[in-house]
Amino acid sequence: MKFSEYVYTRPNYEEFKEEFLQHVQLLEDADSAATAITQVSKLDDLRSFIDTQTNLVVIRYSINTNDAFYEAEDEYWSDYLPRYQALTNRFYQVLLNNSFLPELKEAFPTTLFLFAESELKVFHDDIIPLLQEENRLSSEYSKLVASAQLPFDGQILTLPQLTPYMQSKDRQVRKAAAQTHTAFFEQHEATFDRIYDDMVKVRTKIAQQLGYPDFVALSYDRMKRFDYDREMVAGYRKEILEQVVPVAQRLYERQADRLGLAELAYYDLPLEFLSGNATPKGDHDALLEHAQAMYHELSPETGAFFDFMLEHELLDLKSKKGKQSGGYCTYIADYQAPFIFANFNGTSGDVDVLTHEAGHAFQCFESRWIKQPEIVFPTFESAEIHSMSMEFITWPWMEGFFQDETQKYKFSHLGNAVQFLPYGVLVDHFQHEVYEHPEMTPAERKATWRKLEKMYNPHKNYEDSPALERGIYWYRQGHIFNSPFYYIDYTLAQVCAFQFWKRFQVDQDPQAWDDYLAICKVGGSQTFLELVATAHLKSPFTKGVLTDVMAAIDAYLMSIPDSALN
Repeated sequence: MKFSEYVYTRPNYEEFKEEFLQHVQLLEDADSAATAITQVSKLDDLRSFIDTQTNLVVIRYSINTNDAFYEAEDEYWSDYLPRYQALTNRFYQVLLNNSFLPELKEAFPTTLFLFAESELKVFHDDIIPLLQEENRLSSEYSKLVASAQLPFDGQILTLPQLTPYMQSKDRQVRKAAAQTHTAFFEQHEATFDRIYDDMVKVRTKIAQQLGYPDFVALSYDRMKRFDYDREMVAGYRKEILEQVVPVAQRLYERQADRLGLAELAYYDLPLEFLSGNATPKGDHDALLEHAQAMYHELSPETGAFFDFMLEHELLDLKSKKGKQSGGYCTYIADYQAPFIFANFNGTSGDVDVLTHEAGHAFQCFESRWIKQPEIVFPTFESAEIHSMSMEFITWPWMEGFFQDETQKYKFSHLGNAVQFLPYGVLVDHFQHEVYEHPEMTPAERKATWRKLEKMYNPHKNYEDSPALERGIYWYRQGHIFNSPFYYIDYTLAQVCAFQFWKRFQVDQDPQAWDDYLAICKVGGSQTFLELVATAHLKSPFTKGVLTDVMAAIDAYLMSIPDSALN
């Protein structure tokens, strides 16, 4: 079956609830380990059905937010998903208190039980109305961003479609494009502030009702951070500030020199080279064709995976009106099918999607043996190791995408990854400040963002933009609204991916691919630090872990003269 043929059925909640609770009761009353195992498996099937239906709605609505049917279904799930979550939590309670718990732990991955313990802490029936409000606010934010219709260059463009203009070699064009982009967020500033203020209030109330000191503590449990806490994250942010920010600043200084500018303005940042940024050579179909050849040459496993994705039409990559911004990979459990969503716009980001999101999708493909929907993917910081590392693993095939601009792409790709780390921890630090001080006003939040931005991103010059100077840049970072605290994960994974970069590209380590494949196969059956150990990598929380890998990266970047890039 192709994706278009996958069947969506809105379940009847009362009928589903009756069937589900019957099996929960059978699990509770089980008189043998075999019976208990059978009932857990049956409940996994029922939960996978719900997971499948919700994902089909998410995908189809994000492809076309103007689709009235899926808009209504999105509203249904915003309202009903907490009720299904309540049923799952009843299952978790019976699972953890089962007479045959030792046998169940032998039969199913350990992380299922860790997940269950965590979910019981972060959910109670009493907070369902608050969760429904949180979901409604999240949908309101996404729809607002997707609604952008921006007049530019004689056209009406979405935010993603404006990106190539923001990378224009003509400084006036990229300045105008950046101003148009910012103007959308400034025009809706009061709405963004109101949505986020309501989000902070409702999330803080959820945390208080569950007995947490603040939403930060609740989020760490929500995010299933089994191995580390906020103090370890604070120490890690300090390492980034001390070891990575100076390297990133040198890259910005080189960029200004290449562009012939005394100082970079904010609208200069997207353009790295006077000759223009590296762009893929070929349209949507040509990029997919090369990607298919690339994955066949990389390994038998990746070749089979990408054939599956194409055969079943599990990629929606073209940018179009009404489509949500951004990119993601999700998993449709009942069809054992990963799905990749993106917005191609003719920039190098199109190739990044074909490697980054394909890294997620390949991990899902290799983890299809896992039947528990909550642990097909590992926790977020683990999942990003697969995607970010795949970006570097595929470097030997970049010439097929970029031809004579391959070196430029690699320099930019690696350099941007370095520059991302300070921004990534900035987003995390900002959210800690917001939720540790929920009484802040919208104006105080914006001032806090700008203060932290100056610390982690001191190169940001907003002289020509009062709106950005007062701190509205973060409106465009959807994670802050829709996936709170899901951002430090990218940076933790990036530190791991840098280690894979060094092993693949510098050390030519013959064991590197086997280690990468191994962590794809284990999926979510291991915690973050367990998975890092399986990959034979060093934990990002180990003091000094950045020293060796940053030295190798700095040496590589410095070995490429700027004269070879323009």
